Amino acid sequence: MFFNQFRAYRITSSDFMIDAVALEEAIKKKPARKPESQELTAVGFLPPFGNDKNGPLVVAAGGYLLVCLRTNERILPGSVVRDELKDKVDEIEASQSRTVYKKERDQLKDEIIQSLLPHAYIRRRSVYAAIAPTEGLIFVNKASASAAESILSTLRECVGSLPVRPVSTKISPSATLTDWVKTGQAAEDFFILSDARLEDTSEEGGSINAKNQDLTSETITAHIASGMLVRELNLAYQDKCSFVLDDTLTVKRLRFEDLLQDQAVQDGGDDAAGQFSASLVLMMKTLLQMVPALLTALGGEEMPQGI
Repeated sequence: MFFNQFRAYRITSSDFMIDAVALEEAIKKKPARKPESQELTAVGFLPPFGNDKNGPLVVAAGGYLLVCLRTNERILPGSVVRDELKDKVDEIEASQSRTVYKKERDQLKDEIIQSLLPHAYIRRRSVYAAIAPTEGLIFVNKASASAAESILSTLRECVGSLPVRPVSTKISPSATLTDWVKTGQAAEDFFILSDARLEDTSEEGGSINAKNQDLTSETITAHIASGMLVRELNLAYQDKCSFVLDDTLTVKRLRFEDLLQDQAVQDGGDDAAGQFSASLVLMMKTLLQMVPALLTALGGEEMPQGI
């Protein structure tokens, strides 16, 4: 249960607390299901571990909670709808010797979609949220803001209230990342690796993707001297993980070192569920060390009132 990317959210009310029992009771009202024949999408929660549909919807370990939202979406390619619509319009215009105008076209399109939906392929997507109630943080294993918001909004619907906002810093992360590359030195416990994305802030724009490069080289520092900013930077944290951080504080290409993964196997024993819980605890402990340290290194977290 190690995430490979995440967006972090701060719980904005010190009065908001939830435990595994209460969360389980809340989200069981919205279980994962297939869309009805005329539905495009259906969302709901399913057990984060294993294939047992009757398993717990909340995995609780070490004071941390894990939930999983499943989105089942009917995929209806636009090209199929367009082809069907064209055939129908051509048939009407040929048989009735008249032109089919926009209003009728739109009505025909809706009818075609409704007729095709029951036969459409269903795509499944899962998103996990790992909650640290005591620390007031939620990690969602998606880089996309809209995908992350899907599980947060569904949790909010079930729980009744979920006061959260994306973590943010007092100053622009890009300014600090640029300074790290310029000086060749990151903050304590963080190490600059070999990938970065630089962006020109002038009207002409433009960007450079540096892959497997020495980021302290004259070429890179010259780009920074010319006014380019670092928008993404590949970093390592202690000897625990490596990742790419962008200027929205989204973490991508997250990789936990083998030592942690081996520790999860050792802590969990021979039981798969035990290893799953052990990996969740180790992941959360690592993130709850790394993220606050990273936010501090980037100029300090912008804390909402009431925290």
